[in-house]
Amino acid sequence: MTQEDDWDRDLLLDPAWEKQQRKTFTAWCNSHLRKAGTQIENIEEDFRNGLKLMLLLEVISGERLPKPDKGKMRFHKIANVNKALDFIASKGVKLVSIGAEETSAKEGLLLWCQRKTAPYRNVNVQNFHISWKDGLALCALIHRHRPDLIDYSKLRKDDPIGNLNTAFEVAEKFLDIPKMLDAEDIVNTPKPDEKAIMTYVSCFYHAFAGAEQAETAANRICKVLAVNQENERLMEEYEKLASELLEWIRRTIPWLENRVAEQTMRAMQQKLEDFRDYRRVHKPPRVQEKCQLEINFNTLQTKLRLSNRPAFMPSEGKMVSDIANAWKGLEQVEKGYEEWLLTEIRRLERLDHLAEKFKQKCNLHEAWTAGKEDLLTQKDYESASLMEIRALMRKHEAFESDLAAHQDRVEQIAAIAQELNELDYHDAATINARCQGICDQWDNLGTLTQKRRDALERVEKLWETIDQLYLEFAKRAAPFNNWMDGATEDLQDMFIVHSIEEIQSLITAHDQFKATLPEADKERMATMGIQNEILKIAQTYGIKLSGINPYTNLSPQDITNKWETVKHLVPLRDQMLQEELARQQANERLRRQFAAQANIIGPWIQTKMEEIGHVSVDISGSLEEQMNNLKQYEQNIINYKSNIDKLEGDHQLIQEALIFDNKHTNYTMEHIRVGWEQLLTTIARTINEVENQILTRDAKGISQEQLNEFRASFNHFDRKRNGMMDPDDFRACLISMGYDLGEVEFARIMTLVDPNNTGVVTFQAFIDFMTRETAETDTAEQVMASFKILASDKPYITVDELRRELPPEQAEYCITRMTKYIGTDIPPGALDYISFSSALYGESDL
Repeated sequence: MTQEDDWDRDLLLDPAWEKQQRKTFTAWCNSHLRKAGTQIENIEEDFRNGLKLMLLLEVISGERLPKPDKGKMRFHKIANVNKALDFIASKGVKLVSIGAEETSAKEGLLLWCQRKTAPYRNVNVQNFHISWKDGLALCALIHRHRPDLIDYSKLRKDDPIGNLNTAFEVAEKFLDIPKMLDAEDIVNTPKPDEKAIMTYVSCFYHAFAGAEQAETAANRICKVLAVNQENERLMEEYEKLASELLEWIRRTIPWLENRVAEQTMRAMQQKLEDFRDYRRVHKPPRVQEKCQLEINFNTLQTKLRLSNRPAFMPSEGKMVSDIANAWKGLEQVEKGYEEWLLTEIRRLERLDHLAEKFKQKCNLHEAWTAGKEDLLTQKDYESASLMEIRALMRKHEAFESDLAAHQDRVEQIAAIAQELNELDYHDAATINARCQGICDQWDNLGTLTQKRRDALERVEKLWETIDQLYLEFAKRAAPFNNWMDGATEDLQDMFIVHSIEEIQSLITAHDQFKATLPEADKERMATMGIQNEILKIAQTYGIKLSGINPYTNLSPQDITNKWETVKHLVPLRDQMLQEELARQQANERLRRQFAAQANIIGPWIQTKMEEIGHVSVDISGSLEEQMNNLKQYEQNIINYKSNIDKLEGDHQLIQEALIFDNKHTNYTMEHIRVGWEQLLTTIARTINEVENQILTRDAKGISQEQLNEFRASFNHFDRKRNGMMDPDDFRACLISMGYDLGEVEFARIMTLVDPNNTGVVTFQAFIDFMTRETAETDTAEQVMASFKILASDKPYITVDELRRELPPEQAEYCITRMTKYIGTDIPPGALDYISFSSALYGESDL
């Protein structure tokens, strides 16, 4: 036999035990009878006629028993007792022995006590006798539900009587639980009476049951309100982010649409720098914001569906599709802006070059025409000798030949001015004025030349003698002089090239020119030989020369000086061409450097896009494994950003060098930028899709096997492998899963899976549809029932009740949103929780 068996045997033989049992049961009965305004003093006597026993059963059960017999005869009393016993029997309660039902009730009550007292020190409830001797278990029960009634931290395990009396007094005074036990009897008994303690503890269970029910109701309401508050926060956050993004797009588009070119190269290059800052600094955060906005929207819609709330409808103009359309508009105006900038810079570069060339040619021409009008208006032929007249005629012929040679230069000047006008040069007025002055002067020179020729021809027949040597010198010197003038001009001519081939072509032409110099030198020597022959004849025959060739203004010194000029300009031209060759070689290195990186980065981005697509449709692993793989891809992508930045740096060097083509790669910086942004957006969206699948799975109890089955079905009908099904493919998918679809039913399903009428069904929408009807979510009816508990079954709830039963934040949330309850005989401040509960699951105001 165990010690407990010995204790039970001793109790049955102890008169005090029977007294304790009677006392406990009497107190327990009175705890219920006083609700009916009565009580008992002696169990045997007061229950003898059956009246108070029937009343006790009515209080406990909340039901009406048969009407009692009013007589005082013994058979009347027996009839009433039998009515009570029959009612007990009708409830399935056995009045003898202890069956499985009673054992289950005992175990349930013990488990409840253990769960409630588990957090408390020095409490270990294992039974309904010695575990309660020190009083700490009773105090813990009270403190767990009403911490305001007992300061548990001040209780001592070595003061069992004090602890028990504290529990008894507090229970009687504040919990309406009568004192059924004596502290001394419990402490001084080796094994306190189990049934007595069970009876007393059950009073605590019933006392706190209502509180627990209210706590459960409050917890449900708090959970529902927390979901609504979080959803509203996400809605407000979406609205704010959408507004900010749309406002940024609205401000940016006019800037990109402004294609009014600046008048100077420096101003246009600043525009290019501003655009570069926009693409590298200002736009990337907005790309992330747009992506995050879509992720937030999808997550919010998933949470709303999981919590049985209607879909979120943003304010007018702030739908995801609105954002996408606005973004598309931004990219449409952005497209071609950089190309326009570079075209304008190229145009301005050519304008500046043409303007310089115009000024150079004008300066040369104006220097040549200086004094020519005065020369042509001279009448020196009126008093000239025969030889002088002939000399003047030949001299004029040489001038006409020279004038004709300059006709091309005047036409070049006019052509450059015309091109500057067509290209809208900013100082076109000055160019036109100067060009018009040259043309007018040229016309006047032509008129004067013809007048002088006419005058000389009238007297030409009067002259017959010609100085052959001077004439020959003049004939040789004039073309050679023109050749040197042309060579000098060509050697000083400005050039603009954009490739190695172009500069090499100029170098080849220059080398060809240099190859003609020996022949030119021979011509120079021959011309100078004529002059030497003139001097020799003059010296031989003692002829006194005036030193002036009557047939030309060109002197031997002029020929020498111009030849020296040509020889001086040749090495300078060599140096200039070699410097340009070096610059073009450097540009070619920049092209190859950019191409080497772009040809790696471009395929890398495409490969990553394909790998992400494979991971997102892989059904071999769990969602968590997919998430881990995707986040590893995301980290690898983020780590790769330095390569993009380096390529941006090389691209900037290429633009600063005014390089406009690159035959070594098919990838432009814009291609790389677009691909990079799409990659970042794709990995973020894919991660969000998996996160939403996890949310759906966890909230709706979907197994991994079910998800894999859904994914396999979806992948099979995802014909384009883009993560979406067309309506026809979706219909086929449903049919394959056993759905019998008519047109009306299919149209209804499409409104669920494609509320924005995009014409496609995403995997997340497919998952939501497949699990929507089996999900266990809270409902408006459940929330109403919870409020009804807090309101003590009233159809309204007061402000005080809300503040008493709910945390401050949730209470104020309800108070500010509930409408006033309309009815008669209601207290001030009564609120309508029914319409509020319905509104929680209705359309959002946001």
